[in-house]
Amino acid sequence: MDYGNAFGIEFRETTELVFEGKPARAVSGIRTYSTDVEDLWDALTNPDRIPRWFLPITGDLNEGGNYQLQGHAGGKITKCEPPKFFHATWEYGDDISWLQVLVSKVEKGSELSLTHIMLKDDKGNEHWEKYGPAATGVGWDLAFLALDYVLSNANAIIDAAENAAWLTTVAGKLFVRDAAKKWGEAHTFAGEAKDIALEMAKRTASFYTGE
Repeated sequence: MDYGNAFGIEFRETTELVFEGKPARAVSGIRTYSTDVEDLWDALTNPDRIPRWFLPITGDLNEGGNYQLQGHAGGKITKCEPPKFFHATWEYGDDISWLQVLVSKVEKGSELSLTHIMLKDDKGNEHWEKYGPAATGVGWDLAFLALDYVLSNANAIIDAAENAAWLTTVAGKLFVRDAAKKWGEAHTFAGEAKDIALEMAKRTASFYTGE
């Protein structure tokens, strides 16, 4: 797998909020793609195209329907207005969080905005205090990168084994370290002490790279 001059998310933000009456955290990423809204929306929601850049998916991908990503998270589509936005639960084991995905037209093509919301409960706090926003953010950086590759290369399909191998290369490790560091910087901008935020980011990078 050759991603060339790879980058995932262009704009990163982490915030604290109240979600459904409970304290929560949100990790948000934005990227512009050189395609129109309809094509980007289709790549995000078409069960035949999602596996090309993410994972095989089954279920009803309409509002009120349930979905399952192979070997990963599942959940329910709670809101959906094609081709503008969808909201969904993100359920993995006994953990539940929430996704809010927005697609909009911009001058250079279309913009994808993704917000991943997690409750500030005991389990969530323990994980956050160790890894910070990069634990969630780097995963989405990799997804945004793969989506760009598929949108930019006709008939391209991300091979899971090749993609995993790429992460062990110098380029792959540099990508992960850079993404984690940028999440650390976003965390600092949100008010966390710089040394604490960057140490969290380093732990995340080490987790992804196996170092």
